[in-house]
This record gives sequence, structure tokens and C-alpha cells, in this order.
Amino acid sequence: MIDDYQKQRILIAFSGWMQVTEVREDKQSLIISGFLRSNESPESVLSRAGYLARKIRYRRDGHTDQFILSFQNTIFGIPRINFWLFIATVFTTLIAGALMQGANPLENPLLILQGVPFSITLLLILGVHETGHFLMSRKHNVDATLPYFIPAPTIIGTFGAFIKMRSPVKKRTALVEIGAAGPIAGFIVAVPALFIGLSLSSVVAKTSDLGVQLGESLMMKIATAIVFPDLGDQADILLHPVAFAAWIGMLVTMLNLLPIGQLDGGHIAYALLGKWYKKIAWGTLGAILILSIFSPNWLVWAVLVYFLTRMKHPPIMDEHLPVTIHEKTIGMITLVIFILTFMPVPFKF
Repeated sequence: MIDDYQKQRILIAFSGWMQVTEVREDKQSLIISGFLRSNESPESVLSRAGYLARKIRYRRDGHTDQFILSFQNTIFGIPRINFWLFIATVFTTLIAGALMQGANPLENPLLILQGVPFSITLLLILGVHETGHFLMSRKHNVDATLPYFIPAPTIIGTFGAFIKMRSPVKKRTALVEIGAAGPIAGFIVAVPALFIGLSLSSVVAKTSDLGVQLGESLMMKIATAIVFPDLGDQADILLHPVAFAAWIGMLVTMLNLLPIGQLDGGHIAYALLGKWYKKIAWGTLGAILILSIFSPNWLVWAVLVYFLTRMKHPPIMDEHLPVTIHEKTIGMITLVIFILTFMPVPFKF
């Protein structure tokens, strides 16, 4: 029901609010009994402990204070919602990958297997990205959920994945490492996937009727030059689904590294730049709006980012202290990744 790490975090938190005398598990609940400290009340504890469980109730058992923490039902130790969202996303990405191969799973359900290369590659990149955030959150004792994958009826079968941090990040180093872990981990997986995918791709004659053309990042240009050194001006590459999945991974990495709000880049920028963060964030939003002149895709992203993040970031405790070499190094690594994955025009129609 609840792993030892999470239980330890809960007990550490409650030990600060009460003298704990008994802890026991009951089905999907954890019951903590004891005596509230003189400066605490049930209301004050409930208001601060909300991030520790799906639901928390208080009751008085004789002279003892009890808090009942309820958790989600699990499948193989994974919360049900996370599990079923992942299964649904596997299904939708398999369909998307099969359609890319020209197969129609509605005619023959077994044709869905043709979507395996695309689905596995994309979910691996997204999963490793979010796992990087999750593991680094644990390292810094920040309570975070397992990844939520979002299935969608789109050409790629998903709207991506995310984790939710249920407790605040208090230290600069923690914020930098948690924010950077996802893009770095995802990039490390996406690069070899890109080279493998390109090696499986086909060279075709360039025509005026190629449909949607994908934007090229610096990383894409480098990989293309290595895999296809003799590619002429009149030739183009028809991407294999593995290469397309890697391209999507690069795009996701680039968008997440924008220094705005609670995007990964926003976490890093806030931790490293302090009082300059607001100017950088608003300047970045302005740059996105300028880019939207050349590609309407940027306008959609600008609207989403603005309304989802409101350009704000929660404060951290040590933002007044100097930035260390360790934090600067991580910031430089993510800046290099952003430069390598940046696409001025992600799509051409």
C-alpha cells in the first residue's frame, strides 16, 4: 500500500506536530496516534499535511489524537490512475505508430503491433525524463508522485507525461537538480534513439508535396550529417518512427527548458538567476510571441504557458546565497542541451 520511504516521510512530518505513540496500517489507510504538541491544533496539522496523502481525517479517541491518512488503491504497487493512464497511453501511441506505417488497426487489430517501435521509443524518452525528476525529488526529500502519462487522440498518441511535487522545494541545489534531471535524462535517451532512427530512415527525392515538414534543431543537423554525409540538396529524409519519436523527445526537451514558470527551465532559471528571473521569464515569453510570426505553433505554446504557470515560481529558502560552481555547471549543461534542441520553426506546412 505505502512504501517505507513514504511512510518515513510521513512520520518525520507528524513527529514535528505531535508525540507519536502508535502507527498502524488498515487496508488503504495509515493511522497515526499520539498527542498534539501544545502549539498545534487539528486544523493546523490538517492544513499542512495535505500533500502527504490523498485524504486526511482527524478524530479524537479518548485522550488520544488520531490522524487517518488514506491512499490510492494500487496495482503492482502503482496507484491505479497512474497505471491505467500508462496502459491507455501505450495503446494510443501504438495506434499512432501503426498509422504512421500505413497500417489500419481497425481493419486488422494485429496491425497495431507495427506501432511498437514508435511507442516504445517515445514512452521510453518521456518515462526516463519524468523518472529523472522523480528520483531527484526523492534524493532531496521532496514528495513527488509517480509519472502521469496523458493519452490523447493525436498524431503521436499522447500529450506527454508529468509528475506532481506535493511538498515544496526549499533549497537552490535541490531545485536545480530536480529541474535539470528530467531534460538531461531524456536527452541522453533521445540522442542514441535519433541515430538509430536515422539509420533506419529512407532518403527520398525532395518535392513540393512532402506534407508537414519537421523543423531541424542543431542536434538534428549534426546527426543527419553523420548518418547521411552525402545527402544532396535535392534529397530529403523520410523519418522512421523511431527517429520521429526521438525528434518529439527533442522538441519536448526544448519546450520544457524554456525559463518560464514551473517548466523545468523555469525551476533552473529561478534557482540560478534570483531577482533576474522575472525579467528573463517575461523576455522569453516576448521572444516566443515574436517566433509565432514565423510559426503559429509558438503562439499556442505561449498561451498555454502563460495560463498554466502565470509566469510565477514559488520562493526558496536560500535564494539570497551565492550560486555554487555545482549549480552553475548544471545550468550550463541544460543551456547546451537547449541550444542543441532548439527549433525556431518546429513545423512547416
